[in-house]
Amino acid sequence: MDIGSNSKPPSSDQLGKVTHRLNLYKNHLSSSSSPSTISPSNSCPKPPSNTPTMATRDPITCHVLNTLTGTPASNLPVTLTLLSPPNTATTTTPTSFTATTNADGRVANWTPTSESANPSSVPAILASLPAADTKTNWALRFEVGPWFEAQGVESFWPEVEVKFTVKGRGKEGEEGWRHYHVPVLLGPWNYSTYRGS
Repeated sequence: MDIGSNSKPPSSDQLGKVTHRLNLYKNHLSSSSSPSTISPSNSCPKPPSNTPTMATRDPITCHVLNTLTGTPASNLPVTLTLLSPPNTATTTTPTSFTATTNADGRVANWTPTSESANPSSVPAILASLPAADTKTNWALRFEVGPWFEAQGVESFWPEVEVKFTVKGRGKEGEEGWRHYHVPVLLGPWNYSTYRGS
């Protein structure tokens, strides 16, 4: 609508469309604060969530964002390795897991590698720790060189490795359970990381 001095008053059809759109916005905003007051016929459809629930994700997860494009770093190969198993006397080969970031740049679950000394899951390893406050050291390795090269981008990093300490067991809801989320902001010439939630 043109709001100039020569404009005609809006037609009832235009007002109806504007009113309908405002009601949709109102319902959408209201559904965020009090979903019980919105009728199903007036509510806006919500897109399906790709974020795993706590029950479906491993205790160690990661998320990579490509700072060059401002988008998630999808299809990036990642390896998670247990560096200090609690029982080092019986384990000579490190326990490793692999994954590829999803369309949102996230890894929620890990698959044991064929070379792993203990082909169990990340939650099983953490759940088997002797005490609730046991510490284990882990490494996340992101294969960024080939990933950037496949996009025609020169990268300073052949790989990026983040080492960190996990304290606690892997059984959600039990004493000592913690979730460790490692976000990485990744560029071809720099990267940064922190402990997320």
